[in-house]
Amino acid sequence: MVERAILAGFHFKGEDLSRSESLLVELEELVTTLGIPVKDRLLVSCSRPHPRLLATGGKAAEIVDRARAIDADVIVIDNDLAPNQQRSWEQLSGMCVIDREEVILDIFAERAMTREASLQVELARMEYSLPRLTRAWTHLSRQSGAGGTGLRGEGEKQLEVDRRIVRRRIDRLRSDLAAVRKRRATQRKERMRVPLPHAAIVGYTNAGKSSLLQRLTGANVLVEDKLFATLDTTTRKVRLPDGQSLLLTDTVGFVRRLPHRLVEAFKATLEEAVLADFRVHVIDASQPNALEFYETTMDVLDELGADRERVITVLNKIDLVKDRTHLAAFHSRFPQAACISARTGEGIDKLCHQLVDMLSLQVSRIEYAIPFNRSDLVSSLYDVGKVLSTEYEGTEVRVHAIVPNRLRERFRKFEIAT
Repeated sequence: MVERAILAGFHFKGEDLSRSESLLVELEELVTTLGIPVKDRLLVSCSRPHPRLLATGGKAAEIVDRARAIDADVIVIDNDLAPNQQRSWEQLSGMCVIDREEVILDIFAERAMTREASLQVELARMEYSLPRLTRAWTHLSRQSGAGGTGLRGEGEKQLEVDRRIVRRRIDRLRSDLAAVRKRRATQRKERMRVPLPHAAIVGYTNAGKSSLLQRLTGANVLVEDKLFATLDTTTRKVRLPDGQSLLLTDTVGFVRRLPHRLVEAFKATLEEAVLADFRVHVIDASQPNALEFYETTMDVLDELGADRERVITVLNKIDLVKDRTHLAAFHSRFPQAACISARTGEGIDKLCHQLVDMLSLQVSRIEYAIPFNRSDLVSSLYDVGKVLSTEYEGTEVRVHAIVPNRLRERFRKFEIAT
């Protein structure tokens, strides 16, 4: 049972000191999210990363001495450790040492609710643990075979067995995830047939994405003031001021130094953000590092192939912004942003009208002449778009409607040229 943690970050020459400090504060939030009390945190300045411990032996010894002085039972390093570096730290300290990636993986493992998210997290954890299996068997590696020669030790044999088990599990997880992606593609085709426009809510973790979804749709979704409170996508329908309907999907939050293996493992989930008609990017305006959080999210979306054009920027939590010059700086960067508070409802009306405006770029206003014997098409127009008027002329129904551009081909032969 881990009861006391000490956090250690390394600030290397040429790096932004305030960013290094901010990352260490964020690490404390991550560790606290796991329920581990943080007793102290240290930011150590180094000229460059050292291959064995990242820091010099003297700096590392200072961290270990401090950990022992406060009776810590885990050292958490705010950098990614290679397996050999992790082993070196544990040999030096005689206690458990984990890195930022392992903390994030553990949080994801706790929060995954659906089978898909659980598979994705387990795959990431297996890939992380495979090169680290050695450290679990060092206590057996000294056992030799008969006479000390000729046969491999028990630890070596057990290590090989474990590696085979983990590799087989990784292969199975990849296969299962491929099946999940196939089902998701089928579901997407079905959704294209039901043909509501679709927007994905994206943003840094704890920016208020789930709160915004709840405010706009009245959905009963989990809202907590915690990092990575929700990992699974939630989709709900919202009725906009002009009467149109929109599907909104809340996606997993981003974080600085997001483990790359998690980006890969969560592609099936994050592609909701890529394939949506547009994105609603939520930024926590009360955070001093909000602009960096914005860039972190955009960098990951760029990696996934999302464009930067079809985006509504939302500055959330403005009720918590005390310094209005801080808000003015955001406006200079995002002049079209909607300033809202998902908690109080401030600015939500303006955001809804921006959603309508964005939808107008995804739809067309068209007049149709539909024969009486194709009343099914009239019904479909009511389902897929917004019917503005109907008039009966001879053997036809004249229908004025707003139709999503991606579904226009279905009714094209009945369009009246204007």
